[in-house]
Amino acid sequence: MFFPELLIAALKNSEIPLRFEPGAEESAAKQVVELVRLWLEAHEPKDTSTAFFSGQKTLLARLLAELEGTVELPQ
Repeated sequence: MFFPELLIAALKNSEIPLRFEPGAEESAAKQVVELVRLWLEAHEPKDTSTAFFSGQKTLLARLLAELEGTVELPQ
């Protein structure tokens, strides 16, 4: 499963009334994805000279790819 699919499914099952046009879930999901992307990018280390920061940067790259839906979520 991909993150965008998971998010849209959660929005469809939520108790938040989305009484908009068709595609309301996708529109709301887009806003959430953008917020999470900015939050993740704010934690990206500028210096990757240490193993810790290099690993952190690798993890953030993976999380951003999952957020974009370019890779599947781990099982």
